[in-house]
Amino acid sequence: MRDPDALIARAGVRGDPDHDQHFLVDDRVLDRLPTYLTAIDADTTHLLEIGGGTGVLTDRLLEIADEVTVVERDRPLAAFLREEFADEIAVGTLTVIEGDALEVELPDFTASVSNLPYGVSSEITFRLLPTGRPLVLMFQQEFAERMVADPGTAEYGRLSVSTQHYADAELVESIPKEAFSPPPAVQSAVVRLEPRDPDYEVDDEDFFLRFVKALFTQRRKTIRNAIRNTAHISGLEDPDAVVDAADEEILQMRAGAMAPAEFAALAQLAADVSDVTDGQ
Repeated sequence: MRDPDALIARAGVRGDPDHDQHFLVDDRVLDRLPTYLTAIDADTTHLLEIGGGTGVLTDRLLEIADEVTVVERDRPLAAFLREEFADEIAVGTLTVIEGDALEVELPDFTASVSNLPYGVSSEITFRLLPTGRPLVLMFQQEFAERMVADPGTAEYGRLSVSTQHYADAELVESIPKEAFSPPPAVQSAVVRLEPRDPDYEVDDEDFFLRFVKALFTQRRKTIRNAIRNTAHISGLEDPDAVVDAADEEILQMRAGAMAPAEFAALAQLAADVSDVTDGQ
């Protein structure tokens, strides 16, 4: 495997905390990341990496994949990847896409392993999750803990419900700051996301996710008050009709105590008894 420090030296770059740029340099962590896919027998035929940097993870993904596509928005780093991995590009095992991962057309990948730019990690994650592919992604520790949180815990929130709507989420490893150059201000963590269908049904997924968002903006209020106070977000035309139709037990709960299936049932009821607009 290529040496992380040597790659940084050849690229002639330094990480830039002001631009959310921290290079993972710990060989042990880098070696483990692909194993979180192989441990679940994920299809590694075509791996997607968001934020290739100097190619330290790219190098390891090429060992287990038939094909790797890297998306890198930094022009000098994208140029370096094309130079450093010229042989792999020439034989068709690596493709480098220069551009923003939120805007470029993504390939038909089978799984993704990525050290995401933390500033846009949520947006990228929710672009990847609906694809139904296994994901091994690195986040800030606090963000990762919120993704995998259970109802009734302090970390549980909109992010937990939205993530777990698409996949089983598991925090598989915490990463110390010292594994990066330069070290970030916070600890990081790796989350494995295994796609699966939820154990409930929703007719309108967009409304369901917007309804969850709305209720969590008033997580300290009862569900009764949260429904009434957030119609401008959820898009409910008649929130009082939803309150009148819902069970009293649910109305007395707070968002932080409701399981995803309970949110889904309430969202379905809301859509059945009230017209719905796009909201905010």
